[in-house]
Amino acid sequence: MAFILKRVQSRLTALFACLAFLFGAAGAPAQEASVAAPRADSKALNNAEFIAAADEVLRQMSEITGLKLLTPLKKSLRSREEIRAYVIKQMNEEKNPAERYADARTAEALGLLPKGFDLDAFMVNVLTEQVEGLYDPKTQEFYIADWSPLSDQRMVMAHELTHALEDQHFHIEAWSRAARPNEDAELARDAVLEGSAMAAMMDYLMLGTGRSLKDLPEFDPSMLIGELESTPTLKTAPPFLKDALIFPYISGLNFSAAVLKSSGWATLAGVFEKPPVSTQQILHPELYKSAKTPSSVTLPPLEKMLGKDWAKLDENILGEFGWKEVVKQFLDDDRAKSLAATWDGDRYALYEQKQTKKLILVTRLHLDSEEHAARFFGQYSEALEKKHSERVNLLRRPSFFSFETPDGAVFLYCLGRECVTMEGSTRDVFDDFTKALDWPLAPQPPERPRTVPEKTAQFFSPAVQSDDGISAPVAHVEPPHTDRATVVARDRVPA
Repeated sequence: MAFILKRVQSRLTALFACLAFLFGAAGAPAQEASVAAPRADSKALNNAEFIAAADEVLRQMSEITGLKLLTPLKKSLRSREEIRAYVIKQMNEEKNPAERYADARTAEALGLLPKGFDLDAFMVNVLTEQVEGLYDPKTQEFYIADWSPLSDQRMVMAHELTHALEDQHFHIEAWSRAARPNEDAELARDAVLEGSAMAAMMDYLMLGTGRSLKDLPEFDPSMLIGELESTPTLKTAPPFLKDALIFPYISGLNFSAAVLKSSGWATLAGVFEKPPVSTQQILHPELYKSAKTPSSVTLPPLEKMLGKDWAKLDENILGEFGWKEVVKQFLDDDRAKSLAATWDGDRYALYEQKQTKKLILVTRLHLDSEEHAARFFGQYSEALEKKHSERVNLLRRPSFFSFETPDGAVFLYCLGRECVTMEGSTRDVFDDFTKALDWPLAPQPPERPRTVPEKTAQFFSPAVQSDDGISAPVAHVEPPHTDRATVVARDRVPA
């Protein structure tokens, strides 16, 4: 799932133009106010203006962050078509079609995206629509859109040139990838990159005011979200994609502000040397400072339990941010945040039947206390009911919950500080799974009523005389019947 998040993070700096309004005209650098929009009749002059402005902003960002420019930086203007081509190329290089298919199926299974949602097309459209600048660490080149005024470009430059400086000192692509295969940890590192660039951009906007991000104790980064949600493509996007877009910028900015609060930009190198290990540390900077690390969680392989017709599509870690998004799809935002904050490690896996394309999703979640595991059981059982509107044979016990759906059975089982879920499978597979975990067998469903075989009951009435004068008993035959057995109630909840 984190790769889906990574695809929506590609330098959407233009969405944060509203930052300038937080501080008023006096907050922006004085030289920016007098810069005219680039003239469309002179490409060479545009390039010259762009290069001069980029060099000036680069010098200022070096002063703000304390990161010296080590080697000359390539800079170029790009058209909308060139940026669109870059976005598509970047997506294809990051993962192949089979891997992107697995990502989309995982998001569907988790309830984060509707079935059949064309994620690739959405990503191309939103990035083409919104990207005004980016830094490519592969080519070590800074691009900026040629259709925006130079006055707007300067803010984009401040963000992207911070990435360029960080890359020269910390090799940001290799640094981000070093967290793999833990996608939650990789997403946390991406939040450091985007959050620190946002913090640097805010300091750039306040040049000449005598203030910086450190001087804004009441600043709430979430106030920027309204601008994001007003953009055309995002208006119709699933809520998860909006949150995925916002997370590295807004939560990353909040994290950077907290970390830089005491010693300023001198602290940045320490964050790259000792990066956050989870999105939980991004969401709760105090946990990063206290070096709280999540529990390591494993899943037993299901291939032998399922048979050769099934193949594993995906396996990774959701993290606190991922679980918050999953729960948020079915419960309110406050409950989702509160429940996800008790996260202490997890693992999920997705299996697909090769012919039918049916899915089995299995998760194992470690909570930070038995009390919170019990709370998770109660609230996530509610979420599962909302997720699967068509269900029968619901069984609820103090720590076990199950029902059947047209796509297979759903199970939720908690023991101590851990909870496991399985969706789309059978009771036999779930029992094999819990046995592999060395857990006690989950409570069994009550026996279903047995069908009583049809019987023919006979009894004889007093003899009657036949036509030949011989007396014989007469057999009375009663119709077949079924014993009246107690029927186990079937839970049917309307969709």
